[in-house]
Amino acid sequence: MELRKAKTSVNSSPVKQSLLKNVDVRAYTMIVGLIVIWILFSILTDGTFLSARNISNLTLQMAVVAILGTGLVMVIVTGHIDLSVGSLVGLVGGVAAALMVWNDWGTLPTVLAVLALGLVAGAIQGFATVYLNVPSFIVTLGGMMVFKGILLGITEGVSIAPMNEGYKAFGQAYVTNMTTYLFAILTIAALFFLEFKKQQSRKNFDVAVNAGSAYVKLALISLLILGFSYIMTSYKGMPVPVYIMLILVIVFTFLADKTRFGRSVYAIGGNLQAATFSGIKVKKVVLSVFALNGLMAAMAGIILSARLNTGSPSAGTMMELDAIAAAVIGGTSLAGGRGKIYGAILGALIMASLDNGMSLLNIEAFWQYIVKGGILVLAVWFDVYTKKKGN
Repeated sequence: MELRKAKTSVNSSPVKQSLLKNVDVRAYTMIVGLIVIWILFSILTDGTFLSARNISNLTLQMAVVAILGTGLVMVIVTGHIDLSVGSLVGLVGGVAAALMVWNDWGTLPTVLAVLALGLVAGAIQGFATVYLNVPSFIVTLGGMMVFKGILLGITEGVSIAPMNEGYKAFGQAYVTNMTTYLFAILTIAALFFLEFKKQQSRKNFDVAVNAGSAYVKLALISLLILGFSYIMTSYKGMPVPVYIMLILVIVFTFLADKTRFGRSVYAIGGNLQAATFSGIKVKKVVLSVFALNGLMAAMAGIILSARLNTGSPSAGTMMELDAIAAAVIGGTSLAGGRGKIYGAILGALIMASLDNGMSLLNIEAFWQYIVKGGILVLAVWFDVYTKKKGN
């Protein structure tokens, strides 16, 4: 009896605890790294980096990449990749500009049309990947070229401007202070409600409950949310692109973590064969993921073209690499099966902080590429290291 009990105590929980520990290590490492970057740039710029104006510009700068990264997280989790999102961002902006400037379309019809364009483009690439069995790398590499070619054909190599006033609001407007604080309070209330439901569910199933630490963590998150809202309102208010980004992050986080569809996405990336045998409709799920990713790229294209007030033939160039880097730096595994939506936001924030801080210090552009590339490699190494340690 004693031998059996000892054996059980050794082998019962190490795997689960190790995996959970690794997830926490990656998340906390990102947060600590971000704090270090902010402190360093704040010192080097005599506090300019952490001014309300610069933080507002920083979040505005990261919004497009963060939205793209949000969609790409789910694609990468399934074990696939999408290299076409940058070109699709540019195509959406070019089509929107052509519809408004050359065809006198209103803002709402234009937005609906280009969102549909993104959804269909993503679905076509998903169909080619799962039903025609063409690797996603090749499909989306071809898509990148096709979208870039269509954009050059539509714009004839020149920028199309200006956009409608209502359309420009997607990239240039600010949300009122009251709306910002109301959004923050509702978000905090929702977080506490979901945690309460989670704790109640654990009690019903006689699972160990550690409510104290969970609520302390939520309290700290709530302070960060209120602090962020205060900083935004100290300048001009919450930028509309940031507001849209936060809403999309909340929706996709709920979709990934709280729905059957999200569980299917992680199951497919974790073990495709097991997911198939368990009855998951793998092809339909992956097709849906690509379609949603196309929709996110379209949203990013609307915001970028609205902010620039033009449909440019060069818009979105290399942006897919920034979005993939944000997802990977945020802890998404290129092997599939692991990744969080909030990780892509943290990754995009780290990338934007480096860009912004080095620009404030007038560091030459080539150093910016070198630093970001080095951090990307370091993030992948850290992911591999923690995974091996967990095993």
